[in-house]
Amino acid sequence: MTWHNARHSVVDPEYAGQRLDNYLIARLKPLPKTRIYRMIRSGEVRINGKRVDAQHRLVGGEDLRIPPLRDVNASSLLEQDTQAKLVPSSVTGNAPKFSTLYEDDALWVIDKPAGLAVHGGSGISRGLIEWLRLLRPELRFLELGHRLDRETSGVIVLAKRRIALLQLHRAFRERVSQKLYLAVVCGKVPLRDRTIRHRLQRHVGDAGERIVRVDHEGAEAVSVVRGLGTLERHQPSHVSTVLVRIETGRTHQIRVHLAHEGYPILGDDRYGDFSVNRALRAEGLKRMLLHAWQLELAWPQAPGGRLAFKAALPSAFVGWASGVDAA
Repeated sequence: MTWHNARHSVVDPEYAGQRLDNYLIARLKPLPKTRIYRMIRSGEVRINGKRVDAQHRLVGGEDLRIPPLRDVNASSLLEQDTQAKLVPSSVTGNAPKFSTLYEDDALWVIDKPAGLAVHGGSGISRGLIEWLRLLRPELRFLELGHRLDRETSGVIVLAKRRIALLQLHRAFRERVSQKLYLAVVCGKVPLRDRTIRHRLQRHVGDAGERIVRVDHEGAEAVSVVRGLGTLERHQPSHVSTVLVRIETGRTHQIRVHLAHEGYPILGDDRYGDFSVNRALRAEGLKRMLLHAWQLELAWPQAPGGRLAFKAALPSAFVGWASGVDAA
């Protein structure tokens, strides 16, 4: 095998601890994963001149060698080639609108608008993460710290360094963070805290969609719900604004927990009350009224050891939400 056209790069210490396969998959996006694994197995990919397996953990500073890649531009894929690229205005002009709540050398906190998926796929060419990488090509590392549903607005945190991503994951896993959501739901919700503990199981619907149901064999899911205020209406007869603190981060957790308790979120087209939603659309409600309002993180590097972020209530909630100012 000849290697005179092979590409070499030095693994940044930032990626110490990451598996080789995941490192390459993130950087050789035009290549199918099967080809990447085949290159590793065959020894075409080498670390410090040696064959390693896909599960090899990087330590940083190694010489990474990959074979010539005829169908992709390898020089633009490896991480040391990160000089800022000009993004055409025709592309940036189509970028979704979002605001930055906080940014430093490790974190980027965004107020995500409703209707924007956090990542591409299933017919979506670009989600939030793809747009941000496109708009900020100088960032050598950018990953989602957690996720929000497409129709949920509000606070979302991204990591600009791998060590920050691991720290975020640990904060959420060890429950040393606090996530507060606001939702407007059908019904009258008591003005007191109530803990909801329903295990949740993911399923695939008839059309291939992801559905979550309450199931005693599912994963533990804990939400603490408090009513903030109720408005009387004609259809439905009452709508309540609720504050939800989640102690676990399961898929669709808030939406399923509230619907199971008889309080479907207004505008939720998967778990909501379809007849109510149809009537509300006629009144101009065009989105699900669920908002990631506040996030507090245990963050030793910050003064006081914590960081707190808050996303203003979107205009879509005006006329529906009540009691938020007193929360």
